[in-house]
Amino acid sequence: MAGKQNKTIGYHLNAVKAGERRFENAFQGVSRMILENDIEKVVVKGKTTYSFNIFGKGAKHIIGMYDEINGFVSFVKDAAEGGSSKEMAFVLVGEPGNGKTFFVEFLCDRYRDFLSQDQNRKYTFRFINMNKLGEYGRINTIESQTYEDPMILAMNLFEKQEESKVYLTDAIGFSDQQVDDVYANWRPLGACSGYIWNDIRNYADGNLEKMLDFVEIIPVPLIESLGSITGKYPAKDKITSSAVDLLGEESIQRLLHIVDTNNPYRFDLRRGALARVAGGGIHFSDEIFKNKKDLVQVYLGVIQNRTIEIDGFKWPIDTLIIATSNNSEFNRFLAEKEEAPIVDRCRITYVSHNTDYKLQKTLTAYAIGSESKTTLTHEILHQDPNLNYAASVAIVLSRLPRSEKLTPVETMKLAAGEVAGEKSIKTLAEVIDTLNQEPDITKRFGQKGLGQRNLGRSVQLLLESSETNEGRCMFAYDIFTAVERVILDYVSEANDRTKFLEDLKTAKGLYRERIMTEMFNAYMDEPLAIRRDVMNYVNMIIGIDAENLGPDKMWKYKDPQTGELKAMKIDKRYIDSVEERLGLKTQEQGETFRTSIRKIYGQKLSVDPNYDFMDNLELVKAVTDVRLKSDIAGAGSLIGALANRTNEENQKLYDRMIATMLEKLNYCRTCAQKTIEYFCTQEDEK
Repeated sequence: MAGKQNKTIGYHLNAVKAGERRFENAFQGVSRMILENDIEKVVVKGKTTYSFNIFGKGAKHIIGMYDEINGFVSFVKDAAEGGSSKEMAFVLVGEPGNGKTFFVEFLCDRYRDFLSQDQNRKYTFRFINMNKLGEYGRINTIESQTYEDPMILAMNLFEKQEESKVYLTDAIGFSDQQVDDVYANWRPLGACSGYIWNDIRNYADGNLEKMLDFVEIIPVPLIESLGSITGKYPAKDKITSSAVDLLGEESIQRLLHIVDTNNPYRFDLRRGALARVAGGGIHFSDEIFKNKKDLVQVYLGVIQNRTIEIDGFKWPIDTLIIATSNNSEFNRFLAEKEEAPIVDRCRITYVSHNTDYKLQKTLTAYAIGSESKTTLTHEILHQDPNLNYAASVAIVLSRLPRSEKLTPVETMKLAAGEVAGEKSIKTLAEVIDTLNQEPDITKRFGQKGLGQRNLGRSVQLLLESSETNEGRCMFAYDIFTAVERVILDYVSEANDRTKFLEDLKTAKGLYRERIMTEMFNAYMDEPLAIRRDVMNYVNMIIGIDAENLGPDKMWKYKDPQTGELKAMKIDKRYIDSVEERLGLKTQEQGETFRTSIRKIYGQKLSVDPNYDFMDNLELVKAVTDVRLKSDIAGAGSLIGALANRTNEENQKLYDRMIATMLEKLNYCRTCAQKTIEYFCTQEDEK
């Protein structure tokens, strides 16, 4: 009996009154889901924005997309507060493979998880004992076709709105404020629910208690495969798609039972995608502008009026509508001027590719895959520790537009929040602002480039190559060959192809510099040797002018990372050698550079005490060169020693470096040997 009690409308209304169950529209639900989680302030490309914690949860979560997510949250929040957004759809437009569909599907997953919690669960109602009415044949139960909330029924219990309000306050005990809050989301019952409720009213002679015996409250099913609460409608070809897929159609089966042919229940709305998400759900229209015109017109009506309309019957719906489109389809659609009203009803957000190479490392890890890889003969496949870096840099550089103010490497570093010599983040912000004035969307910052799918293809090509399978290792340098193949095979526009191939050369140069650092660490038999030497240079130029510096050039300082007091000898020759490698010829140039390093030191360490200057590629390269060229007495240089292993001493050095790479730097024998071999060539020298 208790179970049956839970299903009465009285029980549900009391639960809403007590705050145990909720009545809110789709926008309020999604908005609450996002804003109940933590929000952080972050600086992206020189501008302060917000990072919403909910989008960073889970094994495979959303990376970057700060502007797009902020736009979406603001859109949903405005709609939840009754703004103009509630009569609009949110449309993501951008290049293929930049995460539009992934974002929407991720949001839908989170929303289903959110609604599966008891306090957030959605409820609807169904009419039972319909056989008593005699006009419905053998149809015994009828569920609300659009998953209407029981509160919608409660607000329409009586023919006059005032009587329903009195019922809520007197019979249930709602306060005036609660009634006002509930009626802010008032809408009439859908055509079939309203028609059936009227039939029940006539059968019970207006006796409310008798009428409510026909009503049972049930939770809305959250099964993803049913398409309820979150549903997707992918654009189909011109012949097979029709408005029926969205709205529903007349059901022959129901007509066999229903006596009155005017009864709107003869229409089966669940045949369409919209009715299933109409009870506070999310409707996702994939590639909306690929649909034929009449279907887009259907969307226009649905977006603007939030109703499903068939043959003059109306079913109000409560749905957040999100759509995606690629640039070319959207531009084609815009060219047809008569289609302007639909675009007018959309909040368009242009989705750019990810342009932060540090964030790209996680996206690259997604593309490579988390499962342990094997060769075609089922042997374990090793992953070069530099593979992710090489792939990420190659892909991100292709997404960065050319600018007279910044080189591609400077743009890449500033976009990732790193130091780029004398250039400041302000310069990048100016470049982005100028580019974003372009009417042609593809010329804006980050709008063009190799997408995530192209990266996936490159990884596939790397995996299937004979070198990878023979050596049982995904060698980092081979990814450049794979990316080049993808550019030649999949990029159709000649100008884009030329630019991407140039970017690939730049990426190889950056890889070369990274290998120099790796070789130095291997030579020093220490994973962080180069980091230590870079910090030595930084600490020396800070201590060189210190008042407490004695004639022995020993300087004592407090290490900001550990808080310990340390002593170091300031080596003027080492400082000069590094600055010479940086191309600083005069004393004035050297002093200007030192001042900039001290300034960065002061700014960065106040925020991050572990900051190590390793993002300052010029400085890292200079320190590496100085140490590599000066450390090997008698062997000429490390390259010479490794390339010419005819004497025993050089062979020992080679063996020792291989051992360090295997034991401390995560290389396997194949990629260790190939990396040293590459290091000994003059390829990609800048």
